[in-house]
Amino acid sequence: MQLLPALESGEETLVGGQAVLEGVMMRSPHAWAIACRKPTGEVVTMSEPLDRPSEKHKWMAWPIVRGVMTLGYAMNLGYRALRFSANVAIEDVMQQEASASDAHEAPGASPVPPAQSAAEPARIPEPLLQSQSATREKAATLSNWLAAGNIILSLAFFIFMYKWLPLVAATELKKIDPALGGRIIFNLIDGGIRLVLFLLFIWGVSLWKDIRRVYQYHGAEHKTVFAFEDGKELIPSEVQKYSTYHPRCGTSFLMTVMLISIGFYMLVPYTTFWARFASRIVLLPVIAGVSYEIIRFAAKHRGSLFALMTAPGLWLQRITTQPPSDEMAQCAITALDQAMSLEKERGGELVIA
Repeated sequence: MQLLPALESGEETLVGGQAVLEGVMMRSPHAWAIACRKPTGEVVTMSEPLDRPSEKHKWMAWPIVRGVMTLGYAMNLGYRALRFSANVAIEDVMQQEASASDAHEAPGASPVPPAQSAAEPARIPEPLLQSQSATREKAATLSNWLAAGNIILSLAFFIFMYKWLPLVAATELKKIDPALGGRIIFNLIDGGIRLVLFLLFIWGVSLWKDIRRVYQYHGAEHKTVFAFEDGKELIPSEVQKYSTYHPRCGTSFLMTVMLISIGFYMLVPYTTFWARFASRIVLLPVIAGVSYEIIRFAAKHRGSLFALMTAPGLWLQRITTQPPSDEMAQCAITALDQAMSLEKERGGELVIA
């Protein structure tokens, strides 16, 4: 859930991004930036250039293929964004603990050494510098492990929840009533169970306070993208006028994948459990590529039949996006400003998908 929203920014999308822990990541075709707010109110930022793979390898821009490549690059970028936000949060907590420990050991210590004039700039003691450096290294190592573990658990959870369980449930129902074993009815039941599990999961995690904050940052990202695409001044009061529901949202992508997969699995001639399960794993990149093309087309043609297919994703954003505070909107604006500054430096051509 923390990685897939990165799909909001496609290979030819002007801007897009994702919500992270207490912040927002934004990307343009040739750059990306992230802004995270610490509990102290300080906003920490980072920006880096990006290469467009299709500019080096033309075959990566082919329909369907570009969707699969976008998925791979988006997950990699999402991993890096998640690692940065986790690093900021962990480092801040570790520094607070270290400061509390130092204060406990030396409660009467003065912040300015007696031999030093108060008019002179305060010098940070060498042991404190070493402590802060060690804290950053520990935080970076821990955040790397957390981010890597998040990817592994997310993929394992996705396969178990949305591939394994629905197939097991549909197979057991077929044993109870053989009439449910037909290719069409079996895959309709399988797809229906998958959709129910998906909706229950989305609704269930939305009840957690921390996840609701991520959903608020998600809403801030959407509002900022809308304002930017509309050519408005990027200030919180202007950004807040826009909707939190965006047609290129990763939620729409996920819902489209769920719906498209039902039709794809109906074409699979296999009838044994393990053959069906293997086909669901093998076809996942193809389904992702086709879903990407549908989302991309629907974003350009709002009145088309394909736009109707993406409508459930927009409805679902009533859960996965929430109205942000002005501080959250400012985080998204800061991230976008950083990305666009780097984009202009590189002279990138901006194209709205």
